[in-house]
This record gives sequence, C-alpha cells and structure tokens, in this order.
Amino acid sequence: MQTVTFKAGIEENNDKDANKRIEVYTSNDPVIVLPYFEPNFYDLLLANINMPHMNGFELCEKILAIDIKSKVCFMSSVAINSEALREAYPGLSLGCFIRKPVTMDYLVKRRQN
Repeated sequence: MQTVTFKAGIEENNDKDANKRIEVYTSNDPVIVLPYFEPNFYDLLLANINMPHMNGFELCEKILAIDIKSKVCFMSSVAINSEALREAYPGLSLGCFIRKPVTMDYLVKRRQN
C-alpha cells in the first residue's frame, strides 16, 4: 500500500513542472525488481530496509553490481545505527537515509540531489 501512495504522490508533482517528468516504478518484493533492473535508466532507487526475501542493503549490493552509479536511498520507520550498518556492509555507500513518515516534496527533492 505504501508504494502505491509514494508512486501517486511523486507522480502528482509532474503537474507542477512538465520539464521534469518523473516516472515511478514500484514493487514490494526485491526479488521481482532485480531481473528488470536496467543500468543507466533510473535516477533513484528508494529501498525500504525491511522487505521480504532480502533487506534493502542486500538489494542495494545487487543493484550496484549491475550499475555502480545507481543512487540509492534507504527508508525506515525506525532509527538507524549507521555505524553498525557500515560495519555490516563495509563496501556499501550508506549516505542517504530517509526516516518515515516522509513528505512527497522531500522525496521529489531527494531525486534531484
């Protein structure tokens, strides 16, 4: 349900600026996403930390193996211990964390940064 809300909210911003159209692709299962992921196609991947079959960090590792330039933001409704995560995933860039709840305006701006 949350992915539908994010998709609708982000795409709604297309009406405000026709020159910066945003297409949103969603899935609640990272195993479904991986076979369809294309290098140099997506501006931003929003990955929930807790997902079925693999967590957001595992998904990010697999995505970066396909496209090292992918920009990934992790989302969570709980506090994140960045230091512990860096120890667990030393090769992963963990620069972007979004704490839920989050506004659509904030998500759109993260895409542009």
